[in-house]
Amino acid sequence: MSNHRFFTADVFTDRRFGGNPLAVFPDATSIPEQALAGIAREFNLSETVFVYPPADGKNTRRLRIFTPAEEIPFAGHPTVGAAYVLAATGAIPLQDGDTSIVFEEGVGAVPVRLRSENGKPVFAQLTAAVLPQIGPPAPGRSVLADMLSLEATDILGGMTAPQAVSCGLPFLIVPLRERAAVARARVRTEHWESGLKSYWAPQIMVFSRDGELPGSDLHARVFVPGLSVPEDPATGSAAAALGGYLGARDARAEGTLHYVLEQGFEMGRPSRLEIEVEKHAGAITAIRVGGACVMVMEGSLQLATS
Repeated sequence: MSNHRFFTADVFTDRRFGGNPLAVFPDATSIPEQALAGIAREFNLSETVFVYPPADGKNTRRLRIFTPAEEIPFAGHPTVGAAYVLAATGAIPLQDGDTSIVFEEGVGAVPVRLRSENGKPVFAQLTAAVLPQIGPPAPGRSVLADMLSLEATDILGGMTAPQAVSCGLPFLIVPLRERAAVARARVRTEHWESGLKSYWAPQIMVFSRDGELPGSDLHARVFVPGLSVPEDPATGSAAAALGGYLGARDARAEGTLHYVLEQGFEMGRPSRLEIEVEKHAGAITAIRVGGACVMVMEGSLQLATS
């Protein structure tokens, strides 16, 4: 039997059993390729991340990210969570204040900044490797309302109409009038399969601009039925896409825009994601997503050797 060490962490939260749980294998070099997908299905978390030495020695590590359904090129909570776990376990040495690292992912090189206090990581922030890309026109509001178990009047239109955006993983951003509508949203699988499954952005984020907690700007839920994640409690890749959506509609042409996003409340896993959008001469030049993390478990997975 071969043993493979793993950790789990809760990402985008400062307390255990909140945020988005993540499994991290800090050294996956000896895990057979054919076992990776099965391990992810066994954990059955939104994502499981396998860590390898970098292909380019200038970078820190290479990540492979799996949902229970398939491998994906980029995801925010595995990127932030893997950085935190590697730093918390001493695999990545920390400098005083901030430590900058780079992960190799399917989408390209992803910079991450770690902030530490008393030698321990307290915050991790990724910079999206891909600036916002806009997809084809979204389905109409009546189609989306049927899909989300809502009324068409719950969905905003005009300049704030739904739009597909990707910063490495595409999401359909659907703005709703109020937090109560976000809470009511339920994906009707048959409508999703007929109206969105084959669309450029089959993943859905619904959000409103009335946060539940003081200091929150936005309240959101994310549905990813195509990747066997009916609802995700904290989604960094969707938060990056949302930053692109909001930044393009903000009249400010220069500086850093800040948004605090709530997610996972309806699932009993409250999460807090901090979004920064850098703009210059009216154009978005960078998007960053970060938050706190906490360690939860350590264990060893045994695989039978052939």
